[in-house]
Amino acid sequence: MDWTKQIIRYAVVMVLQVLLFDQLQLLGVCHPYIYILCLMMMPITLPHISDMLIGATAGLIMDIFCNSLGVHTSACILLMYVRPYILSALINETDRLNEQLSLHSLGMEAMTKYVVILVLLHHLTVFMLAAWSWQHVGFVVLETLVSSLLTILVILGYNILKYR
Repeated sequence: MDWTKQIIRYAVVMVLQVLLFDQLQLLGVCHPYIYILCLMMMPITLPHISDMLIGATAGLIMDIFCNSLGVHTSACILLMYVRPYILSALINETDRLNEQLSLHSLGMEAMTKYVVILVLLHHLTVFMLAAWSWQHVGFVVLETLVSSLLTILVILGYNILKYR
């Protein structure tokens, strides 16, 4: 695995997140978080603790830019914690030998399920922790669905463009 390539991809995605996607505030309910693309595309063969440390670091960097007091760190740690279990449910042992996740290695159906599950989990966690109240659960669900839809489309679009 080429760590230089991973770090450059993360830097580019983070710049896009901060300069472009954080500025998209469509009707106050759409907050796409494409930075999780890098977490979702991490190699399968990394130890679980490494996954979680990478997730914590990515979330902390996002928290610094968003001034969100640990919301992204918590959501990214949760995402990286459940990631191996989601992958185990979606792919067989032979496919797990591929170090790199890709649309080519997973197939469109498994990749779509993988992206949808992890994006919904991440976004719901971010928006629930940010609201910190059950009074706004309707708005949190709306925000989660709208933001997740745009994030899913961007992540799947990236994967389709990259592997076609």
